[in-house]
Amino acid sequence: MGNIQAIDHVAESIEYAQEVVAGLIPACKWVKAACRRQLDDLERCENDEAWAYDWRPELADRVIRFIELLPHVKGPLAGEPIRLERWQKFILACVFGWIRKADGRRRFRTVYEEIPRKNAKTTKLAGIGLYMLTADGELGAEVYSAATKEEQARIVFEIAQQQARMEPEFRSTLGVEIFRKALVVRDTGSKFVPLAAEADSMDGLNVSCALIDELHAHKTRAVHDVLDSGTGSRAQPLLWKITTAGSNRAGVCYDQRTYGTKVLNAVLKRHGGMGYRVEGEAVDDESFFAIIYTIDEGDDYFAEETWRKANPNYGISVDPEDLQRMATVAQVQAQALNEFLTKRLDVWVNADSAWMNMLAWEACADRDLKEERFAGKRCVIALDAAFKKDLFAKVKVFREDGHYYAFGRYYTNQEQTEQKGNEHLAAWVREGWLRTTPGNVLDIEAVREEITGRKKPDGRIDLPGDLQRFEIAECCFDPAQLTQFSTELGEQGLKMVEIRPTVLNFSPAMKELEALVVSKRLHHNGDPVMAWAISNVVCHFDAKDNIYPRKDDPSKKDRTKKIDPAIALIMAIARMMTAPDEGNIEGWLKNPVTA
Repeated sequence: MGNIQAIDHVAESIEYAQEVVAGLIPACKWVKAACRRQLDDLERCENDEAWAYDWRPELADRVIRFIELLPHVKGPLAGEPIRLERWQKFILACVFGWIRKADGRRRFRTVYEEIPRKNAKTTKLAGIGLYMLTADGELGAEVYSAATKEEQARIVFEIAQQQARMEPEFRSTLGVEIFRKALVVRDTGSKFVPLAAEADSMDGLNVSCALIDELHAHKTRAVHDVLDSGTGSRAQPLLWKITTAGSNRAGVCYDQRTYGTKVLNAVLKRHGGMGYRVEGEAVDDESFFAIIYTIDEGDDYFAEETWRKANPNYGISVDPEDLQRMATVAQVQAQALNEFLTKRLDVWVNADSAWMNMLAWEACADRDLKEERFAGKRCVIALDAAFKKDLFAKVKVFREDGHYYAFGRYYTNQEQTEQKGNEHLAAWVREGWLRTTPGNVLDIEAVREEITGRKKPDGRIDLPGDLQRFEIAECCFDPAQLTQFSTELGEQGLKMVEIRPTVLNFSPAMKELEALVVSKRLHHNGDPVMAWAISNVVCHFDAKDNIYPRKDDPSKKDRTKKIDPAIALIMAIARMMTAPDEGNIEGWLKNPVTA
């Protein structure tokens, strides 16, 4: 094994954090927040004896030195010892350098690391796996390189396997034996194996460390959740998730990303935003470490400074010429742009054939926006019906001074939320975005009572609905499934407007919605169901440059992707486009009731 240079790795990790916070190193707000968190924690550790955690730099140094004893296994550096960059040392120091005062166990149990490709993430992950196998002090350690497919699960494992194979001193000193599908330390009863299986066959695991590479590729959360639950009997387990961005906003990866941003938001809020607008919830979770290398809102995708911000290994393992080549293609090809954004800038985008710019969509979010602000105000309601397999979507749109404000409410049957692959629906039920009714068919009375109000047996309103809370100018709907329901609503005083799903009705509204989003005249409350649906919409263009919404790549037959909320929003915008200015709506109210 190679000689270790006399380098103060921990000092370098702290210097990195300081330079990021000072603006000397290009970084996005999430990286700045992660660095600020570490500096805050170091200060608190020094000044607050009652704080539950202690900083042990020797533990941080130990894991960094361990990994730097391992060799590169691929490329021009194959056989040479790994030399970690300061940003890599920073992450390792944060995760391994903090312990709980009460029992000396590791503070961080979960790591979410998001970073573009080519930043040496897999090599680092393999080194972490070998450390957890041999040097973490865990008897009977079970280390897993996990994925939904064996080919993906073996990537990290095979790098670790080759590192062990190339270092006979490592094997002899630590007692590591190499097998085709396992690394084993017999003296401690420990193993490191690739794991790729359906969740049902993974029960009973006793996980000390799980390394999940490319989490965005997991279509369901089954593997993740089984590994997470499998750590319960370990004293200091480590679940390390590393990924690039993707497009599935209903998946486990985006869920974990969202939680990570909440943890980092807590740091931003303590420091007045650190120059950024703070959006969304904040969570103080001392056991969850998150860092996201991406770009900031408004950054130029094709500027070198932006590339440096998202790629901490820029000029090292990330080739500037390769990035320039990909950027040149991305400037003229929409498909290539999505690939460039997700894989090289770590930007979450919509479906592979893009309709909506999801960065622009997210920039329109105001998570403090409440329906109550519009009490008594005029709005359009749009209904996109589904009773068994899709979502029943109800969207309200208000307009003030040329700006549009959208609020969604969604419904489905209970059976849908319990089906495998629909875990995101169950989460949205818990969060209040989605309402269910018992059985396998939606009871439309749930929709009716939220529109017209829930009545007592004597006919008095028990719980006010949209009809009592707002002035509903129109309620538009697709007549395919709602003819009877619309007649009943009409009898209660609602003006019902048919909108058939045609190119003539949808194309102008889709283009208008895009324009509203780009100009930030569309406002929403960060509704995750709507964001998911919008991200699932792809455009079909006809010969006259009209567009029409479709699900992302219907040939894949992915029935978990829904666009019903997006359709309802497009319908509402279509009717809003027929409305005159706020000060003169009488003519609009007298418009024909079919479209």
